[in-house]
This record gives sequence, C-alpha cells and structure tokens, in this order.
Amino acid sequence: MLNRFFRFRDAGTTAGTEVIAGAVTFMTMAYIICVNPLILSEAGIPRDAVTIATCLAAGAATMLMGLATNYPFALAPGMGLNAFLAFGVVLGMQLPWQAAMGIVCVEGAIILVLVLTNVREWVMNAIPLNLKRAIGVGIGLFIAFIGLKSSGMVVANPATLVAFGGITVPVLVSAAGLLLTAFLMARRIRGSLLIGILATTAVAVLAGIARLPESIISLPGAAQFATIGAAFDPRWFSLIFTPGMLAVIFTFLLTDFFDTMGTVVAVGGGAGFLDAQGRLPRLKSVLLVDSIAASIGGAFGCSSVTTYIESAAGVSEGGRTGLTAVVVSLLFFLSVFFWPLVGIIPAAATAPALIIVGFLMMTIVRDIEWSNFTEAFPAFLTILTIPLTYNITKGIGYGFIAYVGINLLSGRAREIHPLMYLIAALFGLDFWLAGK
Repeated sequence: MLNRFFRFRDAGTTAGTEVIAGAVTFMTMAYIICVNPLILSEAGIPRDAVTIATCLAAGAATMLMGLATNYPFALAPGMGLNAFLAFGVVLGMQLPWQAAMGIVCVEGAIILVLVLTNVREWVMNAIPLNLKRAIGVGIGLFIAFIGLKSSGMVVANPATLVAFGGITVPVLVSAAGLLLTAFLMARRIRGSLLIGILATTAVAVLAGIARLPESIISLPGAAQFATIGAAFDPRWFSLIFTPGMLAVIFTFLLTDFFDTMGTVVAVGGGAGFLDAQGRLPRLKSVLLVDSIAASIGGAFGCSSVTTYIESAAGVSEGGRTGLTAVVVSLLFFLSVFFWPLVGIIPAAATAPALIIVGFLMMTIVRDIEWSNFTEAFPAFLTILTIPLTYNITKGIGYGFIAYVGINLLSGRAREIHPLMYLIAALFGLDFWLAGK
C-alpha cells in the first residue's frame, strides 16, 4: 500500500530509507521546538503554549506536504521571521502578539492567492537556470556556516566579523562528530547522518554539554493551547488592516515567498527532482501547501511556518518521497508529549550534519556557466551574500538586482524575462525599507 501511494520504485528508494531520512531531517530541525518558544516568549507569548503550537503546526504542515505533493520537504516556524515578529513587530511597534499572528494569517492568505493565480509559479519559472543553481550553492554555504557557528568553531568578532572559536568542549565534541560522520559517509554507511547525530549526542551527554531531562514525558494541559486561534479574535482586526501594517505584511510576504523558492530549488536540485530548465514537477502543489502553512503558523500562534532547508539532510540520506515528510510530521506530533527528550540534542550534535549537507549542496557549483559574465557575476553575488547576510531572501535579492542591472547595461534587455524587472524592483523596495 505504501509503495502504491508514495511510488518508491519510481523514486529509486525504499520505505526503510525514507524512515531513516525522516528521522535525520527531524533531528536537524528539532532545535526549533526549543528555540522558537525562546524567541517568541521575549514578546510576552506564553512559552509552554508556543512549544506545543510549534510541534502541532510543524506536524500538520509537514504531513500535508508529504501527502499532497509526495516530496520529502519538511516545514516548521521560520527562523528570522519569528525574530522579526517578536522584536520588530510586537516589541518594536508595540503591537499585541495576537494581532501579529493575525498579520501572519493575512500574509499567508495573500501568498495563497498568488499561488492559485499561478503568479508564484510564473516567478519561479522566470528565474534563469544559473541563478537557480547559485541559490542552491549559496544555501549550501549558508547551512555549512550555520553548522560551524552552532558548533562554536566560528564565532562573532567585532573587528573581523567572524573568527576562530578556539578549543572548547563543544568544539571538540562537534569535531569528533564531524570526523565520525564524514568517515561513515565515505564508507557509504546507510544512515550516516542519523548515526552521527545520535553518537555525537551521546558524547555530548558524557562531556557534560547536554543533560538528560528530569522527565521524558510531559502531558500538555489547557494552558498549553492558549495561542491556538488567538489570532482570530475580532478585537485585533482593526490593528491589522491599517496603512502602517502594509510594510510589515510586505516584509513577511517577500521573505516567505523567496525563502521557500530558494529552499525548493536547492533541495529539489540536490535530490535530482529538477528538469533540464531547473523546474520542479508538481511545483504548484508544493507552493500551495507552503502558502497554507504560513497561515497555519499564524492560526496556531507560533509565527509563519515555511519549508525548511534542513530537508536537505533527509535528501542526503536518500529521502525521495513524501514518506520522509510523513515521518518528520509524526515525530513532531510525538514531541508534544516527549519534547523534554527531544531537547537534549545539542547544537554541537547537529552541526556536523549541517556542515556535510552544505558540502553536498555546494557541488552543483560546477554546473554554473562561469564563462557567461552577465549570468555568472549575479550568480557569484548570490552565492556570496546568502551566507554573509545570514539571510536567504537578501542574498537572492542581491543576485536578482545585479542580473537585471548588468543585462540592461550590456544591451540585453530583451533577454530579461519581464517578471525579473518586477522582482528586482520589489527587492529594491525591500532593501530601502530595511535601511530606513
């Protein structure tokens, strides 16, 4: 029955491989169960309630993705968007958090309309192939950079921006995990990333940088569901639909729109899903689920839910169908009861997997046409600025603006897809608003 529904033979995979891939994807993104409540609680949102909402929203959206699209894409509240909601909207603009969640629902509804009218798919297909490849490479570097930062191997430095992290216990644990995982990958051991994460977590516990929880099971009560549906209270509608909120909605919209685009292109390319023009089959279904997921996040009260780049970890383990996503979903649902246990996985244990996944995604750099300067230079800017701005959307924006500008100045205006002019203009507006 599973084979008929998920078509394992057509995808060149097995149910066992898909289950392992789902477990790997979940472990690389399980940090969101702890981090999202930590960020949103700073804005006065009940922390325990956000924890439960994060698990439920991620589980619901990922299950929908797996069953509706048969792709191994996992979803959860987006990092960056949650911080913008907490610090920029709730604390910065003194907006009630319920109204902020309402804005997320509105933004998701707008994206849904863009999908249903095919606008979002047109934009995806208008992007030159070399830029699509560059997005995948840039995100690969971004993931590896996140892994290095999480491990402590790279730290912030006011003089040089980043610096060597020194020899600390977390760094040593991550380094040991990286060597073990790389060895397993080199030997083509099935489940290499999963084995690496579990082994590194065990070492982290022995080293004292991760602690076993006092209790394994935590049953939620009524108070843990306080954020669900809070966005639909009519008292907040008058605060949402005001001219001052248009810029906020636009920021959420642009970030959700292009973060997902970058993720789908990067993960789809790594899995071999893209056709010769760099287009993803059944793209509309993926974008439809992703747009619904944004509103799910607002409705559950845990910020906008979006497709996660950590899905690449499961793809690297051989995940090719929606069963991978279904496994991730089930693990998120189980986390409602076992989230103290999930919380013991430290950043030092997931960092090696992220670094290796970054390497695997980096390999498509060889397919970029470096001899064509008008496309190669914008591709280079995209690759460079995604990790350096620590923002997928901003990095894509640099590349798109450069692509339109260089081709215009080179007398190649007719070669630019009309939608690229609009996209570049929207990114210019976004940069201007961000700089105010």
